[in-house]
Amino acid sequence: MKRFLPIILLLLIVLSVTKISAQPLLKTHVETGDLEGLRDGNLAVYKAIPYAAPPVGDLRWREPQPAKSWQGVLKADDFAPWPPQPTRPGLTKEMMSEDCLYLGIATPAKTINDNLPVMVWIHGGGFKTEHYGGDLWKHLAERGVVIVSVEYRTGALGFMAHPELSKESANGHSGNYGLLDQIFALKWVQRNIKNFGGDPSNVTIFGESAGAISCSILCASPLTKGLFHRVISQSGGSFAPYDDAPRSFLTGATQRAAEQQGLEFQKDMKAKSIKQLRQMEAFAIDGDNKNSGVSFWPCVDGYVITDDLYRLYEKGEYRDVPVIVMTNSDEGVLFSQRMDPEVYKNMGKAMFGDFFDEALKLYPANTSDEVFNAFGDVFRDLGFAWPSYAWAKLQNKTGKNPVYSAFLAQPSTRSFSNDPLRRGVSHADDILYLNGEFLMQPEKYPNESALAEIIQQYWINFAKTGNPNGKGLPYWPKFDENKTTTMQFSYGASLIDLPNADKIHFIDKVYQRVREITEAKRK
Repeated sequence: MKRFLPIILLLLIVLSVTKISAQPLLKTHVETGDLEGLRDGNLAVYKAIPYAAPPVGDLRWREPQPAKSWQGVLKADDFAPWPPQPTRPGLTKEMMSEDCLYLGIATPAKTINDNLPVMVWIHGGGFKTEHYGGDLWKHLAERGVVIVSVEYRTGALGFMAHPELSKESANGHSGNYGLLDQIFALKWVQRNIKNFGGDPSNVTIFGESAGAISCSILCASPLTKGLFHRVISQSGGSFAPYDDAPRSFLTGATQRAAEQQGLEFQKDMKAKSIKQLRQMEAFAIDGDNKNSGVSFWPCVDGYVITDDLYRLYEKGEYRDVPVIVMTNSDEGVLFSQRMDPEVYKNMGKAMFGDFFDEALKLYPANTSDEVFNAFGDVFRDLGFAWPSYAWAKLQNKTGKNPVYSAFLAQPSTRSFSNDPLRRGVSHADDILYLNGEFLMQPEKYPNESALAEIIQQYWINFAKTGNPNGKGLPYWPKFDENKTTTMQFSYGASLIDLPNADKIHFIDKVYQRVREITEAKRK
């Protein structure tokens, strides 16, 4: 027996090491200290890692600053607070804090040398609401990628421009603090993701709505070189022209125009200066107050955003990386309104001007139900479908890397819009295919669960290689608007022509006219 004791001990050591190495990374180190996550099945999950200093006090409305180091082990076992925003059922003031610059990570890696692809999620919410937390991680991460989910400043705290703030800035800019947070987080990923088993040279950014708009802006920002290598945009892009006037449905705003909005906001808040605004409670600025309906948005500041993205893409001045753009079939139903046909027509005349008669043929509205659907379709095409089309068209023309176009058209009884006039897939319904909502309930949602499996596999293939195609999936060619190249997700996956092409080409013509007008005004 003594003769075999060394061999037995060696076997025990090997088995022990094998058992340890087969576990996900529950403890690791980042640049600011040691971390401990929690186990969720085969994943290690870190729910709240500070990637920047709390943007409070004098750091309110400033570029993000490095997070401070800590002693001992930080247990990242619960989500950080929501950014200040209006309350609603399930979201109280006590759940919010201006100290919100955290990210979450879910990793299936067994060692820091696994070198897995990384996917960084940027949430939506109109640059005003929402939270980085959620269960997007589990089902995507279990497919062999490291998932990072980023929180950023929203509302006035994240996007208010102001002349005093521009004067304070070494770069002469203000606003876009939420975008600077995203960029800061991506730099953190580059420096630290290796310790979670991720590959910093294979990072995909993906987002929905405002998150997708953010992705398009990050692609064209001079501040993002080397920070990501692929992009997935779900319902969004920022390709409208900009103007020295308040942001409208057809135009973005310059920093100068956004500064005027900041001055008006200061006046409404009864503050005499930025100093006084910095002394106010964060919830008083972005919570339940009479100004909570004010919409703050990214502006062309010459620093984060240097120009109209459409023009930047025409000139080839953007991150030329593989891209997937997807829109939903009935995006606008979530925002549609019921109104008298005459009211709708008056709105249409104000918006489309000389193009109104053509618009009315494409978006007819003779009854209240027709108005509701037409309004939704206009919202879909102006806000989501056309920006996605413009992105794909321009990169296909001036870029070297492929763009893949997708159209989610399979309706579900589980939707963010349960309006009886809904005719397809509402805005944000695509999230249900990623967050496990359908995959966890295959008996209740058999068709949706089957489609979620397909979409997730395409997304994972793309994150791994820059190409969504893989074994067992219908072939998905790169986008060409003159060919049948848009992948429609509806009871499976199949190729279709550019959806709603007549409407998209009409909106394209409208935007070209608006761009000509705004550029003439700036000369």
